[in-house]
Amino acid sequence: MKTELEAVFAAGGPLAEQLSGYRPRAGQLRLAHAVAEALDSDQDLVAEAATGTGKTLAYLIPVLLSGKRVILSTGTLNLQDQLFRRDLPLALRALELEIDVALLKGRANYLCRHRLDRHLADKARFDEQVRVELEHVARWARHTEAGEISELGDIAARSAVWPLVTSTQDNCLGRECPLWEDCHVVSARRQAQDADLVVVNHHLLFADLALKQTGFGAVLPGAAAVIIDEAHQVPDTAARFFSQTVSAWQISELHRDTLANCATASGALALLRPPLQDLDGRLNQARTACASLPERGEFSMLSACVPELSRLGSSLAALAGKLEPLADHSRELAGCRDRAAGLATSLAKFLEGVEGHVRWFSSRRGRFNLNLTPLDIATPLKQMRCEAPAAWVMTSATLAVAGRFDHYTDRLGLVEPESVIVESPFDYRSQARLWIPDGLPEPGSPQHTPALLASILPVLVASRGRAFLLFTAHRALQRAAQWLRGQTDFNLLVQEEAPRQVLLDRFQNEPNSLLLGAASFWEGVDVPGPALSVVVVDKLPFAAPEDPVLEATLKAVRERGENPFARVQLPRAVLTLKQGAGRLIRQAEDCGILILGDPRLRSRGYGKVFLNSLPPMPPLANVEQAVDFAARMLP
Repeated sequence: MKTELEAVFAAGGPLAEQLSGYRPRAGQLRLAHAVAEALDSDQDLVAEAATGTGKTLAYLIPVLLSGKRVILSTGTLNLQDQLFRRDLPLALRALELEIDVALLKGRANYLCRHRLDRHLADKARFDEQVRVELEHVARWARHTEAGEISELGDIAARSAVWPLVTSTQDNCLGRECPLWEDCHVVSARRQAQDADLVVVNHHLLFADLALKQTGFGAVLPGAAAVIIDEAHQVPDTAARFFSQTVSAWQISELHRDTLANCATASGALALLRPPLQDLDGRLNQARTACASLPERGEFSMLSACVPELSRLGSSLAALAGKLEPLADHSRELAGCRDRAAGLATSLAKFLEGVEGHVRWFSSRRGRFNLNLTPLDIATPLKQMRCEAPAAWVMTSATLAVAGRFDHYTDRLGLVEPESVIVESPFDYRSQARLWIPDGLPEPGSPQHTPALLASILPVLVASRGRAFLLFTAHRALQRAAQWLRGQTDFNLLVQEEAPRQVLLDRFQNEPNSLLLGAASFWEGVDVPGPALSVVVVDKLPFAAPEDPVLEATLKAVRERGENPFARVQLPRAVLTLKQGAGRLIRQAEDCGILILGDPRLRSRGYGKVFLNSLPPMPPLANVEQAVDFAARMLP
């Protein structure tokens, strides 16, 4: 395949014919060769490919030339659509190939005809807005082929109608559904099972591995390889899928569905009304007990809530018992029985604890989520991979720390995978500069945020806004927004004050703009060109020490005799910083300044680990040099 790859990626090759302005990149070809070797040898590969490598085509071309059945998994639905509708057709045209390809999403992205019909028949109990949207969905349902709810862009993503017309693992009837043969999820999965190449996302990949989508055949068996893009997300995604969760929402949905399904069995309402009333009362009491909880915490903080949660578990078990004699007469009530019993079991495990797992909660105004998360994901992942053996190729712009992958491969239980690091083709030495302002307070000081903003203000003025300000905490973000509103006339775009995409669109189109973000804005944000010319990171992104899963992980590492800071905290922070810094240079013509506002980069020994993991950007000595670079280099 080596000769074929070199021909495809050559200056006058088929990719050049498809892509205007195409230029061969040595790193792209190097990554393509590594992927081809992994496919040929059935060997796992971990590959860091910096922004600008062209990694999508670097794995698509060898995958298509291999002739093997392959699963492609990426991080989000948007990236999944982009891969399937743009990148994959381009690669197929370049290679002049015709193969069976399929796009597969989670069941919540497809219309459930059975649930739509049920709720249309009972639409009088909903408010006017939901009734109108139910009718709108019904009109669309008569002509849609794929049944993807994204086709209905004029209904808000958070509309109350979507849970009524889509299914979940809990309420899907599987083969017992009377509309099984017309099910859009079944159709999509059949296409995927027959395809040579299937595009999924990480959530669906692990749902398939974990066999959580009961009632449907798995897609993965038979695949020779799994290509995982945005692979830095995999450890956290795997941890979520190996966790058990009981939420107030799940119990509320169970109550609603059971009540609605009483019509499917004679005498059900009379039998179930008492346990349903008891469950509703216990749920409300548990919500009240949890109302004063912080947004996140570990199990010991739930001590005052445990009695109510225990009684709630008893109510769930009692409801499951009352549903048992009805299960043979109603598919729907049989499903409710299974849900009630499953929630009762999971809640009991949470309250009792399971060795090797950490118990933690999240809560907002009593809407609680109780989580039982394993500290070790390597063992269950290895077991699942044994059931569906395939070579895994994992690639991302941020996987390595100081040129090593140990922290990543150990966490996933990968045994001696092949590895490659492909540097960026961008000329960071001429296009970008790094500035660490002198004299800033320590990160824990309340004066840190205003001091940082005062230091960088001349640069923001020189760049005429056009800056991302990334924060490690929402509290600091809000302080910064308040300071900037009082001291400047920039157009401030602040996370949570508008939907993410609205903020990004306004940032690109409105002059003199600053975008302030935390958490999700550190990755997946792509603003190429002069609209984004400065990225500011307020502090080194160490995970919050009060995170219960992190705290338990650090304790386990410490008990093994290892250094938890070096083993866990430092590598994760380095990768997060690389993600944030990666927002700056998105294409070959971009220029910009990266400003890091944490004095620990110079005062602590580990600062060099962060700096050595960033692209080679020449440092600026002071604000005057930063202003000069902005004035000279930024259009």
